Amino acid sequence: MTDGGSVNPKNLDTICINTIRTLAMDAIQKANSGHPGAPMGLAAAAYVLWTQYLKHNPANPQWANRDRFVLSGGHASMLLYSLLHLTGYDLSLDDLKNFRQWGSKTPGHPEYRHTPGVETTTGPLGQGFANAVGMAMAERHLAARFNRPDAAIIDHYTYVMCGDGDLMEGISAEAASLAGHLGLSRLVVLYDDNDISIEGSTDIAFTEDVGERFKACRWHVQSVEDGNDLEAIDAALAAARQEKQRPSLIMLKTQIAYGSPNKAGSADAHGAPLGAEEVCLTKKCLGCPEDAEFCVPDSARNRFGQALEKGGDAEAAWKGLMDAYRSRYPEQAEILQRALDGRLVEDWDAEVPAFKPNDGPVATRAASGAVLNALAGKIDTLMGGSADLAPSNKTFLNGVPEFQKGAYEGRNIRFGVREHAMAAIMSGLSLHGGVRPYGGTFLVFADYMRPSIRLASLMGLPVIYVFTHDSIAVGEDGPTHQPVEHLASLRAIPGLTVIRPADATETAEAWRTAVTSTDHPVALALTRQKLAVLDRETLPAAASLSKGAYILADAEGQPDIILMASGSEVHLVMEARSQLSEKGVQARVVSMPSWELFEAMPPAYREEVLPAGVTARLAVEAGLPMGWERYTGHPDNIIGINGFGASAPGPVIQEKLGLTVANVVARAREILNR
Repeated sequence: MTDGGSVNPKNLDTICINTIRTLAMDAIQKANSGHPGAPMGLAAAAYVLWTQYLKHNPANPQWANRDRFVLSGGHASMLLYSLLHLTGYDLSLDDLKNFRQWGSKTPGHPEYRHTPGVETTTGPLGQGFANAVGMAMAERHLAARFNRPDAAIIDHYTYVMCGDGDLMEGISAEAASLAGHLGLSRLVVLYDDNDISIEGSTDIAFTEDVGERFKACRWHVQSVEDGNDLEAIDAALAAARQEKQRPSLIMLKTQIAYGSPNKAGSADAHGAPLGAEEVCLTKKCLGCPEDAEFCVPDSARNRFGQALEKGGDAEAAWKGLMDAYRSRYPEQAEILQRALDGRLVEDWDAEVPAFKPNDGPVATRAASGAVLNALAGKIDTLMGGSADLAPSNKTFLNGVPEFQKGAYEGRNIRFGVREHAMAAIMSGLSLHGGVRPYGGTFLVFADYMRPSIRLASLMGLPVIYVFTHDSIAVGEDGPTHQPVEHLASLRAIPGLTVIRPADATETAEAWRTAVTSTDHPVALALTRQKLAVLDRETLPAAASLSKGAYILADAEGQPDIILMASGSEVHLVMEARSQLSEKGVQARVVSMPSWELFEAMPPAYREEVLPAGVTARLAVEAGLPMGWERYTGHPDNIIGINGFGASAPGPVIQEKLGLTVANVVARAREILNR
């Protein structure tokens, strides 16, 4: 739309801000679905941030040294889509008109890898906030490792827009606490303090002093009393960038659905279109053309369009800096580029230990720790830790510094007892790039992490979850710490590869699989109890773990029955096979550490391992039986656990719940005698 000649700067600011508002209103109205209130209230702050502070290049959304922008309140997606379109990303006006429709580039909530310029998938509140903490941690780590006095090649900020709902969620409290402890000064959060939630005024459930909470967490806190005061927003952002010791929270007092004569400040504007009549009235109040839909005045397009030139210049300057860096520090430059590309050195697994039976029994958590340390010696991007359980999870990198305030070059992260934030921060580390995150806790506490694991799977992030204490064999700690339904729960998440290795050698292969994954997360389920190392001189190589399931021990000729298991229960079925053989029963043992990897194999291989002609089958796993029937063909052909455990020594619990060789033999014979 043409709006005449030169425009007064203040009027231009108003035109640009209202263009964001009207685009959001129109897209949501056309879709008859969406959340107009937050985009309208935050438009002014977003305008200042995106035109004056955000360092980005719309022509190259993956530029390594760009600032990261996270819209934690993902329901306000039309705010982000409007900004992306206006500043020149590959997002057309037609894409905005197709908001929330099948196959569109503008889904209801922002999705990573789906829309150019979207840094992370948000929607479940608090997730983006915690992702941003991970991004800020990655920036500080890479800067500490690679920057030189004459070359600040990693030099960017992480900006977040969040709302009341984000800060009500517990994950944001966990993440904010850790961010303050770490002094992540390049993390800047703009809080949309509009006093409105879906159910009404926030004071029905949220009356805490947010500023004091964040101050207590060692954040730099500022307040902007008018969310449309551009000078105050500018000053607050400038002060946040000057802060060198603490992350920053800018509390913006905004009005939801600003400009709407009948719905501004109302919960009605949170999650529903304003209505055609109200949209027209709002445009009139804002001084915009009332009948024009998806109107972008030339002056606004020109103003926002400056981002392309500014971004191109900024990236070009950075590339020049990188060229000089390569000349002065060629080895470091190559290491940095490899990290950013996610490439492994050629001999990345050369130091992985080869476990032998005469080493004695080894808990797979202990084997995992040994393998992790061997890999970390070669893969300098491996970075992670545990939710205050490193001695139990064996996730500490020996001889490697901790990642702490003032020591950001370290790779050992102390997440504290913050499982949910840990999982989301791991996603943020991965999203930023340049590091390969892992994190550990007990398998039973995967429940605290599940929303973040689900989003990591949705985004296809190659993060590694190290879950130990994987069964009722935990013993005396009792049912609160004994996972039962957790393997089934994790297997139900699309895109997540779950691996439960049977011994130390399979554990080494599980790690090899995990670190070579590039487009999905991997969860390792590991034992606390010691397990014998299977003799690979007489049994197939553990490298077959990469196929998800393989024949570990076979019958002579056609087997009478197939015994299958994962993890520690593989040892039960191996002994049961020997006893069945003494009774004249020929059994095949299939180690099945990963259903997902097995399902990805060609049908011919799956038939080779589990031939359709052998219908007598028995699965054994110390967990919920649900799902194993797909492989046994019958829901009764499974030995599992349908209730909770108990507090007693592990072997006692296993015996009481039927996880014994004798029970496996008896059940196998029952199946054969049907």
